[in-house]
Amino acid sequence: MLKQRVITAVVLLALLIPALLAPVRWPFAVLTLLMIAAAGWEWARLNGAAGRSVGVGVLVAALCAAALAAGWDRSAPAWLWWTAAALWIVGGPLLLRAGPSAWPRAPVPARHILGVGVLFAAWAAIAAARTIGLNFILSIFCLVWAADIFAYFGGRAFGRRKLAPTISPGKSWEGAVSGLAGVLVLAAAWPVIDTSLTVDSPSIYTHLHARGGWVGLVLGVVLLVAMSVVGDLFESLVKRSAGAKDSSNLLPGHGGVLDRIDALLPVFPIALALRSF
Repeated sequence: MLKQRVITAVVLLALLIPALLAPVRWPFAVLTLLMIAAAGWEWARLNGAAGRSVGVGVLVAALCAAALAAGWDRSAPAWLWWTAAALWIVGGPLLLRAGPSAWPRAPVPARHILGVGVLFAAWAAIAAARTIGLNFILSIFCLVWAADIFAYFGGRAFGRRKLAPTISPGKSWEGAVSGLAGVLVLAAAWPVIDTSLTVDSPSIYTHLHARGGWVGLVLGVVLLVAMSVVGDLFESLVKRSAGAKDSSNLLPGHGGVLDRIDALLPVFPIALALRSF
């Protein structure tokens, strides 16, 4: 299993890093479009549409391609970010509170529409973040990765109280707090990097600090970290209601695409919303 995980990670990095560093926008946009289309296929399979799952993936890809052709990676309307942010901030906790047993009772078409919308908004935000600048998009990626890493080790060391026992029994409040603490340290350090080095764009942390000072930075980070947890738990809820351990087997040793991007889905649109404020 470990060998599979390492090989898959190396292959993904070999594709992602050159696309991310490319001087033109389309390699990264196309690569992430293909990944989000695969996530659409996984979403359909998890939500009772195995026979139409390819069609859902194609629909997600078509919407993203249309947005790319319209130049939304450079000038997407701010209402897209704010709409996605509002849905995640209000609807995410409500869905988690209802629990896995309530999800299958929602109409299948509604679940598909929600999934397509969530994936489209996330891809549009990721593509727009890369157009803003490499430093900006990396600061958001690192926020999610740091929250996950610190939560994992903090949970193993101090975890006692379950965060969401009916959805993801392995997560604890102590782990979530550890993740937040790690990101706050990162957020305090990153603006120093922005001012000390030559970067192509301000990080999300520098933007939050410029808009609201240290209080704005802390509040923004708390919101983003909290929503990364909501994204992770939401995907776990969908998998648990479907009786699935992973969203698919597309990424050997890692599960599916949704398993790797679940925490990114709410964070990127919300980060873009905060930047547009």
